[in-house]
Parts: sequence; C-alpha cells; structure tokens
Amino acid sequence: MSTLRGARPLAPTRFQAPRIDWFLMAAVVALVVLGTLLVWSATSARSDLTGGDSTAYVRKQLVNVAIGVVLMIAVTAAEHRWVRMLAPAVYLVSVLGLVLVLTMGTVLNGSQSWLVLGGMSIQPSEFAKLAVVVAMALVVAERAAGRWRAEVGLVDVVLMLLVAAVPAALILLQPDLGTMLVLAATVFGVLAIAGAPRRWLALLAGAAVLGATAAVLGGVLKDYQVDRFMAFTNPDLDPRGAGYNVEQARIAVGNGGLFGQGLFDGSQTRAGFVPEQHTDFIFTVAGEELGLVGAGVLIALLGIVLWRALVIAYRAEDVFGRVAAAGIACWFGFQAFQNIGMCLGIMPVTGVPLPLVSYGGSSMFASLLAVGLLQNIHLRTATPAPTRYVMPVRPARVPTGR
Repeated sequence: MSTLRGARPLAPTRFQAPRIDWFLMAAVVALVVLGTLLVWSATSARSDLTGGDSTAYVRKQLVNVAIGVVLMIAVTAAEHRWVRMLAPAVYLVSVLGLVLVLTMGTVLNGSQSWLVLGGMSIQPSEFAKLAVVVAMALVVAERAAGRWRAEVGLVDVVLMLLVAAVPAALILLQPDLGTMLVLAATVFGVLAIAGAPRRWLALLAGAAVLGATAAVLGGVLKDYQVDRFMAFTNPDLDPRGAGYNVEQARIAVGNGGLFGQGLFDGSQTRAGFVPEQHTDFIFTVAGEELGLVGAGVLIALLGIVLWRALVIAYRAEDVFGRVAAAGIACWFGFQAFQNIGMCLGIMPVTGVPLPLVSYGGSSMFASLLAVGLLQNIHLRTATPAPTRYVMPVRPARVPTGR
C-alpha cells in the first residue's frame, strides 16, 4: 500500500488498558471469589438450609455477584455529571424503600428490615448507606461550589445531618441496630473528612453517647438486643442464649490454628454450630478452614480496598469525589471491623454482613455499586490532561507606547 509523498506512515494503534484502579479491582475480585467459596463451604453440609441441594446457596450467590458486577460496570462507565445529578434520586428511592419496609416489610431475626419483591428479599438499609454517603458529598460539593474558600460551616453540618437523620430514624424504627451503628460511624467520618470543626465533632460524639444511653434506658431497643450487649460484656453470662453465637464463633476460629482444617472440612462449620455462618459470621469459616494465614489474607484484601479508596479520595479533583470516596472507605472500614470484631468477641453481635464476602444480594449490590463509584471517581482523576477543563490564562497586558 503506497503512501503520499512526504507523509509519515500512520503508527499502529496500541491497545490501551482502561485506566481503572487495578489494585482495587484485583482485591475486590479476590474477596468476591473467596467469599463465594466460603458461602459454599458454610452451606454445603446444611441440609436444613439447602433442602438437600449442596450448591443451592452458591448458585444464588453467583447470581448476586453477576448482577452486582453489571451494576458496578454501569456506575463505572457513567458520565460523572450524571452520577451527581442522579444522587438525589438515589437518596429518595432509598428513603422510600425504608418507608415501605416499615409498612409492608418482613420480620427476620427480630428486625423488620426486608422487602420481598418477586420472590427476592431486598434489604433497603444496605442501599441507604451508599445513598447517605453520596447525598452528604453532594451537599458539601454544592455548598462549596460558589465559595472562594471551601470551608464547612454550621449550615453545612446541619444540612448533612438532616440528610442522614431521615434514613437513620427509619432504620432505628425497624430496629436494625447494626446498620444504625455503621451509618453513624460513616456519617461521623464524612463530617470529619469534609472539614467540620473538631469541637462540633466532639459535641456530636457526646450526643451519640447520650442518645445511645437514652435508647437503652427508654426501652427503644428490643430485649434481645440488650441481651446481646450484656453477653458482649460477659460471654459466660448466658452461654446457651445471648452468648451462644459469640462462644461458638470463638471455638470455630480457634479450631483453625495457623493453616486451618481445610476448605469444606471445618468441624464446627460442617456441624452447623455457628448460627448465620454464611452471612453475619462468614469470617468464622475463614478462621476455621483457612486458619490464621487465610483469615489474615482476607483482612489484608479488605485493607487494600480501604487503602485504594483513600488514595482515590486524596487524588480526587473535586469536593464531591473526595468526600464520596472517603465516605465509602469509612463505611467499608467500620462495617468490616464490626463484623470481624463480633466473630472474635471484641464487638457486640449486631448482625452486619462482611462487605463483598457475606452471602446476600442487597449487601453485594450495594458494595459493588460503591466500588463502581470509586472507579468512576478514579477514572475522572486519571483522565489525560488534554481532555480536562483548564481555566484559560489571561494574556499579559502589553503596554502601549504613549
């Protein structure tokens, strides 16, 4: 094929991999794969759960993962301005879901937290965590848009607290104490990252302690929730009742030793001694069957997710991206600490899933949506310089020769 005289031949185009955060993506994939295997192991020998089909739960979890991946890709590929424009709609839909739970929800484990739609159980409170983070980030971004210096004042803090107060009140009415604790920690983290003054953060922390005390003394919490806190302070108080979960979880983790008993071979797991082991107590399967090494790898993978979320927040070029990414890190970090802590007996049993690992569609969907938002923020930050908007520089005034 001939070319024009004097013209250079076109260089062959090179394949360029997407500029997504590959460290984050690798850690998320590893956690999802590991979690699916742990769910399979926790349910394969439980005929009371599976009805004799040892692959029933793992097949459901694979469907959950597939749907979650589609949602993650959609958010990752979305235009950044559309993400901000849809944030209020996401918040309103999550609030509507929480209202529907209180009116037509299903009670499970003492909490009215589930909606059954078309044979699928949905927990709106899982989506409310992401909705609150995005809505609070949008409030900060919109308030800071017209300012010379982006400072968080009293009005900003009040608006962000009002945004969080509506879903928090609805969750407390269910009552879902575990999600409430995670949401409270996430809101506190978002306020701190947004730049709220320390004295206000201290006042909020004091108000939270007083509110928790009033909830216990005022009978807002159910009896079984109070019993769980009492069992946390003294696991031997009721070893066959409120303290049973913690006691069996400790035994399962202790059985693992250094390298574990082997996947699908955990004695406590096969016997079904740990309640809700495929959801809230999934970490005990890792501790028993993969040992200290395997459980440590799982924690390290979660640490990589938090590290990359904070890096994305640090590099974000706009207030919305910075606050949203950091808020997701607070959410994942505290929820993982709460879940693993209750399996080890260092946190009270509150019933929250381990992000990206535990069985459940709502938790997987919300977690992968959050990962998609992190990738979206990262892609906008990693865009090559020529495609970014750069404020034009005013030309220097040339003195006239008068």
